Amino acid sequence: MTEASILNQVTLGYSPLIDRNHAVTATRLTVFPMQRNAVLDAGLLLDAVADVWPANGPRVSLNVVSESLLSDLIKARPSTNVMVEIPSFMASDPANLSAIKAVHANGNALLLKGRPASELPREVLPCFKYSIIDIADDRRAKFGATAAPPGVTRSIQYVQSGIHNVADMEESFARGAAAVLGWPIDDPITPETATGSMKAQTDLSVIMQLIQQVDAEEAVEKMENTLKRDPALAFKLIKLINSAAFGMTVEISSLRHAIMLLGFKRFKRWLAVLLATASKDASLKPMMFAAVRRGMLMEELARGSGDDEMRGEMFICGVFSLLDRMFRQTFAQLLSAIPVPERVFEALVHERGPFQPYLALVNALEAGSPFDLKASAETVMMGVQEINRALLRALNAASEID
Repeated sequence: MTEASILNQVTLGYSPLIDRNHAVTATRLTVFPMQRNAVLDAGLLLDAVADVWPANGPRVSLNVVSESLLSDLIKARPSTNVMVEIPSFMASDPANLSAIKAVHANGNALLLKGRPASELPREVLPCFKYSIIDIADDRRAKFGATAAPPGVTRSIQYVQSGIHNVADMEESFARGAAAVLGWPIDDPITPETATGSMKAQTDLSVIMQLIQQVDAEEAVEKMENTLKRDPALAFKLIKLINSAAFGMTVEISSLRHAIMLLGFKRFKRWLAVLLATASKDASLKPMMFAAVRRGMLMEELARGSGDDEMRGEMFICGVFSLLDRMFRQTFAQLLSAIPVPERVFEALVHERGPFQPYLALVNALEAGSPFDLKASAETVMMGVQEINRALLRALNAASEID
C-alpha cells in the first residue's frame, strides 16, 4: 500500500488553533473515512501528515472521525509535534487506558473532545492537556457568563471549538478559553454594513500603487522608486526572495534586481499576499492566515488544468477572497481600486463564473464538511485523492511563506 491509498479513502478538512494572542499555533486536520467500515492504515496517514508537518516542524492536531483508525494511530506513536484529539467515550473506556497513557508518555499533547457522560478514570485525566468544548455546548456561553455557572467546574484548560466569527472568538477568550478552533471569518459585508476603509487598517498606498503599476506594466525604475518610499516593504521583498520558498541560487541585494528577477506576475503575486496580510489588527491574524492558504489552495486545485494563467488568477482570487472582511468594504468597493482579472472580479463581486465553484470547494474544506465537499468536487470534476493532495501541498507551501 502507498500513501496515495489513504488519500483516496478519506476526506480532509482543516482549521486553525488560535491562542489568546490571536496567533495560529497549530493546524487542525480533520480526517473523515469515506466508507464507515473501511480498514485504514494509520501509518500511511501519519506518513502523509509528516510530509507537511515533519517531526521538527510546526504542530498539527489530528481530529480523526473513525474509532478504529484513531485507536491504531495512538498505538503507532506519532511524532511529538502531532497532537491527538480523543473523544470522551474513548477516553472513558478502560480498554484504551494503556494506549492513551503510552502516547502521553511519548510526549504527544492530547485533547479530550466532548463532555464525558461520566467521570473519567483517575489515571486518564492527567494525560490530557486540553478539553475541547464546542461553543454550542458551552454552558458558560449559554448563560452569557464570564465565569462558570453554578455546578460547572473544569479541571483542565479548555479549547473552544465551533468558532465562526471574531465576536465568538473574543467572547470565548473572555470566558477563559486557552485557545479556539475554527475560522473567525464569517462576517459577511454588505453595502449596508460596510463601514471601513483600507486607510483605516493601515497605510497601504505603496502596495496599492505598486499593484496598479504592475497592472499597467510600467517601467521597473518607477516601481523601484515607489518601493523606496516604504523601506520596511522593500526589506520584506528582499527577505522573501532570498528565502527558501523562492529557491533562488543567487543572493538578491537591490530592489530593481529583485523585481526583474521575479517578473511582473510573481511580483504581483507577492503584493497580493502582502495586501491580504497587511492589517495591524491582532484579531485579524487568523483571517490573514486563512487568506494565504486560500490562495495556495486555489492555485493547487488548478494545477491539473495545465493553464499557468488560470493558476495565477486562482491564487489572486483565493488571497483576495477575505479582503471584504478585513477592510469592512464590499468587493465592489474594494475592486474599484485594485485591478484584478475579469474571472476574479466575477467570482468575488458577483459570486459566479468559472472560479466560483473552486471557492465553494475551499469553503467545504475549511468547514470540514464531507457532504459539501462531495458536491463541490463533483462540480469541479475532481477526485477526492486529487483534492487531498492539493490541500496538503498548499498547506506545505503556505508554511514556507509563514
